This record gives sequence, structure tokens and C-alpha cells, in this order.
Amino acid sequence: MVNLYRDTGVVLRTHKLGEADRIVTLLTRRHGKVRAVAKGVRRTSSRFGARLEPFGHVDVQFYTGRTLDVITQVETVDAFQLPLVADYQSYTAASAIAETADRLSAEEGEPVLKLYLLVVGALRALAEGQRDSSLVLDAFLLRAMSYAGWAPALTECARCGLPGPHPAFSIAAGGSMCSDCRIAGCVHPAPEVLDLLTALLHGEWPQAEATLPGTRRDASGLVAAHLQWHLERQLRSLPLVERRARESAVRGQ
Repeated sequence: MVNLYRDTGVVLRTHKLGEADRIVTLLTRRHGKVRAVAKGVRRTSSRFGARLEPFGHVDVQFYTGRTLDVITQVETVDAFQLPLVADYQSYTAASAIAETADRLSAEEGEPVLKLYLLVVGALRALAEGQRDSSLVLDAFLLRAMSYAGWAPALTECARCGLPGPHPAFSIAAGGSMCSDCRIAGCVHPAPEVLDLLTALLHGEWPQAEATLPGTRRDASGLVAAHLQWHLERQLRSLPLVERRARESAVRGQ
């Protein structure tokens, strides 16, 4: 039927509608961001209410409505929400990922395949629990900013393009700055901080996982500041993210 369509998506957020319904926001593979009504999902007898919780990776059938589409069928692809809600570190990182994806996919119905794949990959990494959640989050944020055209300059001057490394870093100017282009308000991160950001952006995990907790905290601060500068507003979930390195990773330094 022409009024029905299917897609695979990740649940980014939900909010209540009426006494038993919810509006579910999903980031889908082919249709980008979709806001749809899930009727009766807040009733205990609902057939698919639990599948439409945040971070769930689902296959969904939609009915095209006049204002909002309606969810008619849901099948679980990956139950990411189960391990994520059981671990506070992973849950807060996943919340920041979902909120960022929601902000970067402002237009509903516009395909954003690369962003969708980044979200699924990051949530899968968090759910598997094999990598430090803080590193997974920062890698996602850097790659999502690159997708949006906001990647910070890490190995060259943001203004003149002179190859680095350079000691100064300006959020407002877009990243590293050489001595000739440096402006007021620059910070001076340690070289290993920029090395970590470069490793996360390019998926060089052995190098990233060999870093010290202090380097990770400084890198996370730059990533958060850079993202929120471009979004022009603070992410509500980022202050809640627990930046605590895994004990096994610390012992391995």
C-alpha cells in the first residue's frame, strides 16, 4: 500500500502523548529523522512498547498520517538499550550520542545515512562494553562533527593551513593555530591531547586506549566545547556523562 513504508532506525527519544500513546523520534537508514506516534505503547498489554525505548535498534513499519506518521509494526534488530541502561557510564554516553544525532538531523525526512551508521556503530560499541565509554563518545562526536562540516583542525593551522603540530588551540577559530595566526583566548593543550583527538577521529584505537586519564579528560573538554560552539547551545546530556576511565585501562598504563 502506498501509505505504508518500512525502515530500520534507532530510537533517539520519546515523550508522552495523551493517556497511552507516545511520540517516538527515530533516526532511520533511508528516511532520516522520523517522528511518529506509537499508539497504546504505555499500556502494559502493548505488543511492542519495550522495543521503542531509547537506544533500541528496530525495524519499523509506518503508516503515513496527516501530521505525524503512525507506527504499526516493530521488530527488534539490536536490543542496545538492555546493556546500556544497566551501566551508568554507558547510559550517559549513549544519551549524549542520541541528543547529538537529534540536533544534527534537524530536517525530518532528509536521509542522513552516514550519521545513522555512526550512531549505530557507537551504540554497538557501548553495548559490547569492550572500549572505554568516554573514548567511544568522543570518537562519535568528532566523526559527527566531521559529517556536519565542523571537524576541528588538529594537524594543521585552522586559519592558514600550515602543517603542525601547533601549540595553540582556538574553539572560535576552528582548532589548532600557528604562532602567526594565534588569537586571543587560545588554550594550549598538551601534544598528547591533540594526538588522542586525531587517533579517535581516524579510529586508531590502540593509540587512543594507551592514553592516560588526564589526557582523556582534556581531550573530552575540547570536544565538548567545540561541538557546543557550533550547535550554539549546550547539550543537556553532556554534563551528566561520567568521565571515568576503566580500572583495567588505568592499570595497563
